[in-house]
Amino acid sequence: MASLNVSAEELSCPVCCEIFKDPVVLSCSHSFCKECLQQFWGIKETQGCPVCRRRSSKCDPPCNRVLKNLCESFLERNERRSSASEEICSLHSEKLKLFCLEDKQLLCLVCRDSQKHENHKFRPISEAVSTYKEELNIALKSLQEKLECYKNIKGEFEKTVQHMKSQVEHTECQIKQQFEKLHQFLRDEEEATITALREEEEQKKQMMKEKLEEINRHISALSHTIKNTEEMMKANDISFLKEFPVSMERVQISQPDPQTPSGALIHVPRYLNNLPFRVSKKMQDSFQNSHVILDPNAASPDLVLSDDITSLRCSGNDQQLPDNPERFDRSMLHSTEKTEKTSICLEDNNKDSSFSLGSRTRPSTTMSLLTDKPHSLRFSWSMKTTSSMEPGKMMKEIRKVLDANSCEYELRERYVLLCMAGNPAHDDFVQWEMEVCKLPRLSLNGVRFKRISGTSIAFKNIASKIANELNLTCACMLTAAS
Repeated sequence: MASLNVSAEELSCPVCCEIFKDPVVLSCSHSFCKECLQQFWGIKETQGCPVCRRRSSKCDPPCNRVLKNLCESFLERNERRSSASEEICSLHSEKLKLFCLEDKQLLCLVCRDSQKHENHKFRPISEAVSTYKEELNIALKSLQEKLECYKNIKGEFEKTVQHMKSQVEHTECQIKQQFEKLHQFLRDEEEATITALREEEEQKKQMMKEKLEEINRHISALSHTIKNTEEMMKANDISFLKEFPVSMERVQISQPDPQTPSGALIHVPRYLNNLPFRVSKKMQDSFQNSHVILDPNAASPDLVLSDDITSLRCSGNDQQLPDNPERFDRSMLHSTEKTEKTSICLEDNNKDSSFSLGSRTRPSTTMSLLTDKPHSLRFSWSMKTTSSMEPGKMMKEIRKVLDANSCEYELRERYVLLCMAGNPAHDDFVQWEMEVCKLPRLSLNGVRFKRISGTSIAFKNIASKIANELNLTCACMLTAAS
Protein backbone atom coordinates (compact mmCIF):
# COMPACT_ATOMS: atom_id res chain seq x y z
CA MET A 1 0.00 0.00 0.00
CA ALA A 2 2.91 2.29 0.54
CA SER A 3 3.53 2.20 -3.13
CA LEU A 4 0.23 4.04 -3.62
CA ASN A 5 1.36 7.06 -1.57
CA VAL A 6 2.43 9.00 -4.60
CA SER A 7 1.14 12.25 -6.07
CA ALA A 8 -0.38 12.84 -9.46
CA GLU A 9 2.71 14.85 -10.47
CA GLU A 10 4.93 11.82 -9.91
CA LEU A 11 2.71 9.73 -12.18
CA SER A 12 2.46 12.36 -14.94
CA CYS A 13 4.08 12.14 -18.36
CA PRO A 14 6.69 14.93 -18.93
CA VAL A 15 5.33 15.44 -22.45
CA CYS A 16 1.52 15.60 -22.03
CA CYS A 17 1.51 16.28 -18.24
CA GLU A 18 -1.30 13.71 -17.80
CA ILE A 19 -1.32 10.39 -15.91
CA PHE A 20 0.79 7.85 -17.84
CA LYS A 21 -0.99 5.81 -20.49
CA ASP A 22 0.92 2.70 -21.63
CA PRO A 23 4.19 4.02 -20.16
CA VAL A 24 7.51 2.96 -21.75
CA VAL A 25 11.00 3.38 -20.26
CA LEU A 26 14.14 4.49 -22.13
CA SER A 27 17.68 3.43 -21.43
CA CYS A 28 18.19 6.70 -19.57
CA SER A 29 15.47 5.54 -17.11
CA HIS A 30 13.02 8.28 -18.12
CA SER A 31 9.45 7.12 -18.77
CA PHE A 32 6.83 8.53 -21.17
CA CYS A 33 3.46 7.65 -22.65
CA LYS A 34 4.10 5.44 -25.64
CA GLU A 35 2.03 7.63 -27.92
CA CYS A 36 3.62 10.86 -26.64
CA LEU A 37 7.12 9.51 -27.25
CA GLN A 38 6.32 8.38 -30.79
CA GLN A 39 4.82 11.78 -31.60
CA PHE A 40 7.88 13.56 -30.16
CA TRP A 41 10.24 11.41 -32.20
CA GLY A 42 8.15 12.01 -35.33
CA ILE A 43 8.37 15.77 -34.88
CA LYS A 44 12.07 15.91 -33.97
CA GLU A 45 13.02 13.17 -36.48
CA THR A 46 15.43 11.75 -33.91
CA GLN A 47 15.13 9.09 -31.19
CA GLY A 48 16.28 11.30 -28.34
CA CYS A 49 14.92 11.47 -24.80
CA PRO A 50 12.51 14.45 -24.46
CA VAL A 51 14.04 15.20 -21.03
CA CYS A 52 17.80 14.58 -21.22
CA ARG A 53 18.12 14.42 -25.04
CA ARG A 54 20.09 11.13 -24.77
CA ARG A 55 19.65 9.06 -27.90
CA SER A 56 17.76 5.78 -27.47
CA SER A 57 19.09 2.68 -29.18
CA LYS A 58 15.66 1.02 -29.36
CA CYS A 59 12.91 2.01 -31.78
CA ASP A 60 10.30 0.26 -29.63
CA PRO A 61 11.13 0.89 -25.94
CA PRO A 62 9.87 -1.70 -23.40
CA CYS A 63 6.75 -1.17 -21.32
CA ASN A 64 7.24 0.07 -17.76
CA ARG A 65 4.86 -2.39 -16.10
CA VAL A 66 5.52 -1.22 -12.55
CA LEU A 67 4.66 2.36 -13.47
CA LYS A 68 1.62 1.19 -15.41
CA ASN A 69 0.31 -0.72 -12.37
CA LEU A 70 0.90 2.29 -10.12
CA CYS A 71 -1.08 4.54 -12.50
CA GLU A 72 -3.99 2.08 -12.69
CA SER A 73 -4.10 1.75 -8.89
CA PHE A 74 -3.96 5.52 -8.48
CA LEU A 75 -6.87 6.04 -10.88
CA GLU A 76 -8.96 3.30 -9.20
CA ARG A 77 -8.35 4.83 -5.75
CA ASN A 78 -9.41 8.26 -6.95
CA GLU A 79 -12.54 6.81 -8.50
CA ARG A 80 -13.47 5.07 -5.25
CA ARG A 81 -12.87 8.24 -3.28
CA SER A 82 -15.07 10.23 -5.65
CA SER A 83 -17.84 7.66 -5.41
CA ALA A 84 -17.55 7.51 -1.64
CA SER A 85 -17.60 11.32 -1.34
CA GLU A 86 -20.97 11.38 -3.09
CA GLU A 87 -22.61 8.82 -0.79
CA ILE A 88 -20.93 9.52 2.58
CA CYS A 89 -21.61 12.57 4.73
CA SER A 90 -18.50 14.69 4.88
CA LEU A 91 -19.27 15.71 8.48
CA HIS A 92 -20.25 12.44 10.08
CA SER A 93 -18.99 9.81 7.63
CA GLU A 94 -22.47 8.32 7.59
CA LYS A 95 -24.38 7.26 4.50
CA LEU A 96 -26.54 9.97 2.96
CA LYS A 97 -30.21 8.96 3.16
CA LEU A 98 -32.29 12.16 3.46
CA PHE A 99 -32.84 15.43 1.65
CA CYS A 100 -33.59 18.69 3.48
CA LEU A 101 -36.39 20.60 1.69
CA GLU A 102 -35.47 23.92 3.33
CA ASP A 103 -31.70 23.86 2.75
CA LYS A 104 -31.81 21.73 -0.40
CA GLN A 105 -29.01 19.52 0.99
CA LEU A 106 -28.28 15.80 1.21
CA LEU A 107 -28.15 14.68 4.87
CA CYS A 108 -27.34 11.68 6.96
CA LEU A 109 -29.39 10.63 9.99
CA VAL A 110 -27.04 12.49 12.32
CA CYS A 111 -27.45 15.69 10.32
CA ARG A 112 -31.23 15.34 10.60
CA ASP A 113 -31.05 15.42 14.39
CA SER A 114 -28.59 18.31 14.53
CA GLN A 115 -29.60 21.79 15.64
CA LYS A 116 -28.80 23.19 12.20
CA HIS A 117 -31.74 21.33 10.67
CA GLU A 118 -34.15 21.60 13.58
CA ASN A 119 -37.84 21.85 12.51
CA HIS A 120 -36.88 21.27 8.89
CA LYS A 121 -38.77 19.00 6.55
CA PHE A 122 -37.01 15.97 5.12
CA ARG A 123 -37.71 13.48 2.38
CA PRO A 124 -36.04 10.22 1.45
CA ILE A 125 -33.61 10.72 -1.41
CA SER A 126 -35.71 8.60 -3.79
CA GLU A 127 -38.84 10.69 -3.13
CA ALA A 128 -36.94 13.96 -3.46
CA VAL A 129 -35.41 12.78 -6.73
CA SER A 130 -38.85 11.82 -8.05
CA THR A 131 -40.37 15.17 -7.06
CA TYR A 132 -37.56 17.27 -8.45
CA LYS A 133 -37.36 15.24 -11.64
CA GLU A 134 -41.05 15.92 -12.16
CA GLU A 135 -40.49 19.66 -11.62
CA LEU A 136 -37.49 19.60 -13.89
CA ASN A 137 -39.47 17.77 -16.56
CA ILE A 138 -42.15 20.47 -16.41
CA ALA A 139 -39.50 23.18 -16.75
CA LEU A 140 -37.82 21.17 -19.49
CA LYS A 141 -41.10 20.85 -21.34
CA SER A 142 -41.52 24.62 -21.14
CA LEU A 143 -38.04 25.05 -22.59
CA GLN A 144 -38.84 22.56 -25.34
CA GLU A 145 -41.99 24.48 -26.16
CA LYS A 146 -40.01 27.70 -26.21
CA LEU A 147 -37.44 26.05 -28.48
CA GLU A 148 -40.21 24.99 -30.83
CA CYS A 149 -41.60 28.53 -30.69
CA TYR A 150 -38.19 29.96 -31.58
CA LYS A 151 -37.93 27.54 -34.49
CA ASN A 152 -41.34 28.61 -35.73
CA ILE A 153 -40.42 32.27 -35.37
CA LYS A 154 -37.17 31.58 -37.20
CA GLY A 155 -39.21 30.11 -40.03
CA GLU A 156 -41.43 33.20 -40.05
CA PHE A 157 -38.35 35.44 -40.12
CA GLU A 158 -36.96 33.51 -43.07
CA LYS A 159 -40.32 33.86 -44.84
CA THR A 160 -40.29 37.57 -44.00
CA VAL A 161 -36.84 37.97 -45.56
CA GLN A 162 -38.01 36.24 -48.72
CA HIS A 163 -41.21 38.32 -48.75
CA MET A 164 -39.16 41.49 -48.28
CA LYS A 165 -37.07 40.55 -51.32
CA SER A 166 -40.26 40.00 -53.32
CA GLN A 167 -41.66 43.31 -52.06
CA VAL A 168 -38.51 45.19 -53.08
CA GLU A 169 -38.55 43.69 -56.58
CA HIS A 170 -42.27 44.43 -57.06
CA THR A 171 -42.03 47.92 -55.55
CA GLU A 172 -38.98 48.76 -57.64
CA CYS A 173 -40.89 47.69 -60.76
CA GLN A 174 -43.85 49.87 -59.76
CA ILE A 175 -41.57 52.82 -59.03
CA LYS A 176 -40.01 52.52 -62.48
CA GLN A 177 -43.44 52.33 -64.09
CA GLN A 178 -44.71 55.37 -62.18
CA PHE A 179 -41.62 57.41 -63.02
CA GLU A 180 -41.88 56.29 -66.64
CA LYS A 181 -45.37 57.81 -66.66
CA LEU A 182 -43.91 61.03 -65.26
CA HIS A 183 -41.08 60.97 -67.79
CA GLN A 184 -43.57 60.35 -70.61
CA PHE A 185 -45.71 63.23 -69.34
CA LEU A 186 -42.67 65.51 -69.37
CA ARG A 187 -41.66 64.31 -72.83
CA ASP A 188 -45.18 64.98 -74.10
CA GLU A 189 -45.16 68.43 -72.52
CA GLU A 190 -41.76 69.15 -74.02
CA GLU A 191 -42.94 68.04 -77.44
CA ALA A 192 -46.17 70.06 -77.16
CA THR A 193 -44.27 73.19 -76.06
CA ILE A 194 -41.71 72.87 -78.86
CA THR A 195 -44.53 72.21 -81.38
CA ALA A 196 -46.28 75.41 -80.26
CA LEU A 197 -42.97 77.24 -80.64
CA ARG A 198 -42.51 75.87 -84.17
CA GLU A 199 -46.08 76.79 -85.11
CA GLU A 200 -45.52 80.36 -83.94
CA GLU A 201 -42.27 80.39 -85.89
CA GLU A 202 -44.09 79.33 -89.08
CA GLN A 203 -46.80 81.96 -88.54
CA LYS A 204 -44.25 84.72 -87.96
CA LYS A 205 -42.14 83.57 -90.92
CA GLN A 206 -45.22 83.61 -93.20
CA MET A 207 -46.10 87.10 -91.99
CA MET A 208 -42.55 88.35 -92.61
CA LYS A 209 -42.56 86.65 -96.02
CA GLU A 210 -45.69 88.57 -97.01
CA LYS A 211 -44.14 91.81 -95.69
CA LEU A 212 -40.99 91.14 -97.70
CA GLU A 213 -42.99 90.53 -100.88
CA GLU A 214 -44.84 93.81 -100.35
CA ILE A 215 -41.54 95.64 -99.77
CA ASN A 216 -40.09 94.10 -102.94
CA ARG A 217 -43.10 95.33 -104.95
CA HIS A 218 -42.59 98.86 -103.61
CA ILE A 219 -38.88 98.69 -104.38
CA SER A 220 -39.57 97.52 -107.94
CA ALA A 221 -42.13 100.29 -108.53
CA LEU A 222 -39.83 102.99 -107.16
CA SER A 223 -36.91 101.68 -109.19
CA HIS A 224 -39.02 101.79 -112.39
CA THR A 225 -40.19 105.38 -111.67
CA ILE A 226 -36.63 106.56 -110.98
CA LYS A 227 -35.34 104.97 -114.20
CA ASN A 228 -38.08 106.53 -116.36
CA THR A 229 -37.56 109.94 -114.79
CA GLU A 230 -33.79 109.79 -115.37
CA GLU A 231 -34.33 108.82 -119.07
CA MET A 232 -36.83 111.66 -119.49
CA MET A 233 -34.31 114.15 -118.11
CA LYS A 234 -31.85 113.05 -120.80
CA ALA A 235 -34.38 113.71 -123.62
CA ASN A 236 -34.45 116.98 -125.70
CA ASP A 237 -36.05 120.06 -124.32
CA ILE A 238 -39.33 119.76 -126.16
CA SER A 239 -39.87 116.13 -125.13
CA PHE A 240 -38.84 116.97 -121.56
CA LEU A 241 -41.37 119.74 -121.28
CA LYS A 242 -44.11 117.59 -122.76
CA GLU A 243 -43.53 114.77 -120.17
CA PHE A 244 -42.70 117.04 -117.26
CA PRO A 245 -46.19 117.30 -115.70
CA VAL A 246 -46.73 113.53 -115.77
CA SER A 247 -43.22 112.75 -114.53
CA MET A 248 -43.52 115.34 -111.77
CA GLU A 249 -46.81 113.78 -110.64
CA ARG A 250 -45.22 110.34 -110.49
CA VAL A 251 -42.26 111.58 -108.51
CA GLN A 252 -44.41 113.47 -106.02
CA ILE A 253 -46.63 110.43 -105.16
CA SER A 254 -46.10 110.06 -101.40
CA GLN A 255 -45.63 106.55 -100.02
CA PRO A 256 -45.26 105.84 -96.30
CA ASP A 257 -41.90 104.56 -95.09
CA PRO A 258 -41.91 100.84 -94.28
CA GLN A 259 -42.19 100.00 -90.56
CA THR A 260 -41.08 96.86 -88.74
CA PRO A 261 -44.31 94.99 -87.91
CA SER A 262 -45.27 94.70 -84.24
CA GLY A 263 -45.15 91.20 -82.77
CA ALA A 264 -42.82 89.90 -85.42
CA LEU A 265 -40.44 88.31 -82.91
CA ILE A 266 -41.03 85.05 -81.04
CA HIS A 267 -42.98 85.49 -77.81
CA VAL A 268 -40.31 83.87 -75.62
CA PRO A 269 -41.96 84.49 -72.21
CA ARG A 270 -44.97 82.50 -73.37
CA TYR A 271 -42.78 79.38 -73.33
CA LEU A 272 -40.18 80.06 -70.62
CA ASN A 273 -42.11 82.06 -68.02
CA ASN A 274 -42.50 79.79 -64.93
CA LEU A 275 -42.11 76.77 -67.17
CA PRO A 276 -41.25 74.31 -64.33
CA PHE A 277 -44.09 75.62 -62.17
CA ARG A 278 -46.64 75.52 -64.98
CA VAL A 279 -45.63 72.00 -65.98
CA SER A 280 -45.64 70.79 -62.37
CA LYS A 281 -49.07 72.38 -61.84
CA LYS A 282 -50.38 70.68 -64.97
CA MET A 283 -48.80 67.44 -63.82
CA GLN A 284 -50.51 67.80 -60.46
CA ASP A 285 -53.86 68.29 -62.18
CA SER A 286 -53.26 65.34 -64.50
CA PHE A 287 -52.47 62.79 -61.78
CA GLN A 288 -55.06 61.85 -59.19
CA ASN A 289 -54.11 62.36 -55.57
CA SER A 290 -55.42 59.43 -53.56
CA HIS A 291 -56.02 60.45 -49.95
CA VAL A 292 -56.45 56.88 -48.76
CA ILE A 293 -53.51 54.55 -49.35
CA LEU A 294 -53.92 50.89 -48.37
CA ASP A 295 -51.07 49.21 -46.52
CA PRO A 296 -50.24 45.75 -47.93
CA ASN A 297 -48.44 44.86 -44.70
CA ALA A 298 -51.75 45.05 -42.84
CA ALA A 299 -53.95 43.37 -45.44
CA SER A 300 -55.71 40.11 -44.72
CA PRO A 301 -54.16 37.21 -46.70
CA ASP A 302 -57.37 36.84 -48.76
CA LEU A 303 -57.27 40.46 -50.00
CA VAL A 304 -55.41 41.40 -53.18
CA LEU A 305 -54.30 45.04 -53.60
CA SER A 306 -54.01 46.89 -56.86
CA ASP A 307 -50.55 47.89 -58.08
CA ASP A 308 -51.11 51.50 -56.99
CA ILE A 309 -52.37 50.24 -53.55
CA THR A 310 -55.53 52.36 -53.77
CA SER A 311 -58.05 49.55 -54.27
CA LEU A 312 -58.49 45.90 -53.36
CA ARG A 313 -60.51 42.81 -54.11
CA CYS A 314 -61.29 39.60 -52.24
CA SER A 315 -59.56 36.63 -53.89
CA GLY A 316 -61.25 33.93 -51.81
CA ASN A 317 -57.90 32.18 -51.24
CA ASP A 318 -55.32 33.06 -48.60
CA GLN A 319 -51.95 34.17 -49.93
CA GLN A 320 -48.68 32.98 -48.40
CA LEU A 321 -47.80 36.11 -46.42
CA PRO A 322 -45.72 36.67 -43.25
CA ASP A 323 -47.74 36.74 -40.04
CA ASN A 324 -46.42 40.16 -39.01
CA PRO A 325 -47.94 42.05 -36.03
CA GLU A 326 -49.52 44.70 -38.29
CA ARG A 327 -51.56 42.18 -40.28
CA PHE A 328 -55.28 41.81 -39.58
CA ASP A 329 -57.35 38.68 -40.14
CA ARG A 330 -60.07 40.42 -42.10
CA SER A 331 -59.05 44.05 -42.38
CA MET A 332 -56.93 46.62 -44.11
CA LEU A 333 -54.92 49.49 -42.66
CA HIS A 334 -54.15 52.72 -44.48
CA SER A 335 -50.98 54.71 -44.04
CA THR A 336 -49.97 58.23 -45.00
CA GLU A 337 -46.80 60.25 -44.65
CA LYS A 338 -47.96 61.77 -41.39
CA THR A 339 -50.45 59.31 -39.89
CA GLU A 340 -49.56 55.71 -39.30
CA LYS A 341 -51.40 55.04 -36.06
CA THR A 342 -55.04 55.45 -37.11
CA SER A 343 -56.37 52.93 -39.56
CA ILE A 344 -59.14 52.48 -42.07
CA CYS A 345 -60.60 49.06 -41.51
CA LEU A 346 -62.44 47.03 -44.13
CA GLU A 347 -64.08 44.21 -42.23
CA ASP A 348 -65.63 41.14 -43.81
CA ASN A 349 -69.18 40.99 -42.43
CA ASN A 350 -70.47 37.91 -44.21
CA LYS A 351 -69.31 35.15 -46.47
CA ASP A 352 -70.61 37.03 -49.51
CA SER A 353 -67.49 39.26 -49.41
CA SER A 354 -69.38 42.41 -48.43
CA PHE A 355 -67.35 44.99 -46.51
CA SER A 356 -68.04 47.79 -44.09
CA LEU A 357 -65.90 50.90 -43.86
CA GLY A 358 -64.85 52.28 -40.52
CA SER A 359 -61.85 53.43 -38.52
CA ARG A 360 -59.72 51.61 -36.01
CA THR A 361 -57.42 53.50 -33.68
CA ARG A 362 -54.37 52.13 -31.89
CA PRO A 363 -52.50 53.72 -28.92
CA SER A 364 -50.81 57.09 -29.50
CA THR A 365 -53.14 57.91 -32.38
CA THR A 366 -52.68 60.85 -34.72
CA MET A 367 -55.21 62.43 -37.07
CA SER A 368 -56.61 60.37 -39.91
CA LEU A 369 -58.33 61.41 -43.10
CA LEU A 370 -61.59 60.08 -41.72
CA THR A 371 -61.17 61.53 -38.24
CA ASP A 372 -64.44 63.14 -37.18
CA LYS A 373 -62.80 65.51 -34.71
CA PRO A 374 -59.77 67.79 -34.96
CA HIS A 375 -56.49 66.68 -33.44
CA SER A 376 -55.90 67.87 -29.87
CA LEU A 377 -52.76 69.91 -29.18
CA ARG A 378 -51.30 71.18 -25.92
CA PHE A 379 -48.15 72.97 -27.01
CA SER A 380 -47.52 76.62 -27.95
CA TRP A 381 -47.56 77.85 -31.54
CA SER A 382 -45.68 80.72 -33.11
CA MET A 383 -49.06 82.06 -34.27
CA LYS A 384 -52.58 80.82 -33.67
CA THR A 385 -56.17 81.93 -34.05
CA THR A 386 -58.75 80.52 -31.66
CA SER A 387 -62.53 80.39 -32.07
CA SER A 388 -65.65 78.67 -30.82
CA MET A 389 -66.74 78.12 -34.43
CA GLU A 390 -67.27 74.55 -35.62
CA PRO A 391 -64.18 73.00 -37.28
CA GLY A 392 -65.99 72.48 -40.60
CA LYS A 393 -67.03 76.14 -40.79
CA MET A 394 -63.49 77.20 -39.84
CA MET A 395 -62.11 75.14 -42.76
CA LYS A 396 -64.61 76.81 -45.10
CA GLU A 397 -63.56 80.27 -43.90
CA ILE A 398 -59.87 79.36 -44.33
CA ARG A 399 -60.46 78.29 -47.95
CA LYS A 400 -62.34 81.50 -48.61
CA VAL A 401 -59.46 83.66 -47.35
CA LEU A 402 -56.88 81.58 -49.24
CA ASP A 403 -58.84 81.99 -52.49
CA ALA A 404 -59.11 85.73 -51.90
CA ASN A 405 -55.31 85.91 -51.59
CA SER A 406 -54.71 83.75 -54.72
CA CYS A 407 -53.09 81.04 -52.63
CA GLU A 408 -52.99 77.49 -53.89
CA TYR A 409 -53.81 74.70 -51.47
CA GLU A 410 -54.60 71.02 -51.29
CA LEU A 411 -56.38 68.95 -48.68
CA ARG A 412 -53.89 66.64 -46.99
CA GLU A 413 -56.23 65.48 -44.23
CA ARG A 414 -59.74 66.40 -43.19
CA TYR A 415 -58.56 69.37 -41.15
CA VAL A 416 -55.11 69.93 -42.70
CA LEU A 417 -54.34 72.10 -45.76
CA LEU A 418 -51.00 72.39 -47.56
CA CYS A 419 -50.84 75.98 -48.81
CA MET A 420 -48.59 77.74 -51.36
CA ALA A 421 -48.11 81.38 -52.30
CA GLY A 422 -45.73 83.36 -54.50
CA ASN A 423 -43.59 82.51 -57.50
CA PRO A 424 -41.51 79.34 -57.10
CA ALA A 425 -38.70 81.00 -59.04
CA HIS A 426 -38.53 83.94 -56.62
CA ASP A 427 -37.65 84.37 -52.97
CA ASP A 428 -41.24 85.18 -51.99
CA PHE A 429 -42.44 81.61 -52.63
CA VAL A 430 -43.51 79.89 -49.41
CA GLN A 431 -45.27 76.68 -48.45
CA TRP A 432 -47.01 76.26 -45.14
CA GLU A 433 -49.51 74.03 -43.38
CA MET A 434 -52.78 75.15 -41.82
CA GLU A 435 -54.56 72.82 -39.44
CA VAL A 436 -57.76 73.22 -37.45
CA CYS A 437 -57.02 71.76 -34.02
CA LYS A 438 -58.79 71.32 -30.74
CA LEU A 439 -57.53 73.15 -27.64
CA PRO A 440 -58.85 71.16 -24.64
CA ARG A 441 -57.56 73.58 -22.02
CA LEU A 442 -59.35 76.53 -23.62
CA SER A 443 -62.44 74.59 -24.80
CA LEU A 444 -61.88 76.22 -28.20
CA ASN A 445 -60.70 75.31 -31.66
CA GLY A 446 -57.54 76.80 -33.14
CA VAL A 447 -55.80 77.31 -36.46
CA ARG A 448 -52.18 76.16 -36.52
CA PHE A 449 -49.67 77.71 -38.96
CA LYS A 450 -46.54 75.68 -39.73
CA ARG A 451 -43.89 76.75 -42.25
CA ILE A 452 -42.82 73.99 -44.66
CA SER A 453 -40.48 75.88 -47.01
CA GLY A 454 -39.57 79.46 -47.91
CA THR A 455 -38.03 82.30 -45.94
CA SER A 456 -39.22 83.20 -42.45
CA ILE A 457 -40.08 86.74 -43.56
CA ALA A 458 -42.22 85.56 -46.47
CA PHE A 459 -44.00 83.09 -44.21
CA LYS A 460 -44.60 85.68 -41.50
CA ASN A 461 -46.05 88.14 -44.01
CA ILE A 462 -48.52 85.73 -45.61
CA ALA A 463 -49.43 84.01 -42.32
CA SER A 464 -50.16 87.35 -40.64
CA LYS A 465 -52.24 88.48 -43.60
CA ILE A 466 -54.27 85.27 -43.65
CA ALA A 467 -54.77 85.27 -39.88
CA ASN A 468 -55.91 88.91 -39.86
CA GLU A 469 -58.41 88.31 -42.66
CA LEU A 470 -59.99 85.24 -41.07
CA ASN A 471 -63.51 86.14 -39.96
CA LEU A 472 -64.09 83.68 -37.12
CA THR A 473 -66.99 84.27 -34.78
CA CYS A 474 -65.81 84.99 -31.21
CA ALA A 475 -62.25 84.82 -32.46
CA CYS A 476 -59.28 86.41 -30.81
CA MET A 477 -55.61 86.53 -31.83
CA LEU A 478 -53.05 85.01 -29.47
CA THR A 479 -49.29 85.13 -29.94
CA ALA A 480 -46.99 82.74 -28.11
CA ALA A 481 -43.23 82.43 -28.16
CA SER A 482 -42.00 79.77 -30.53
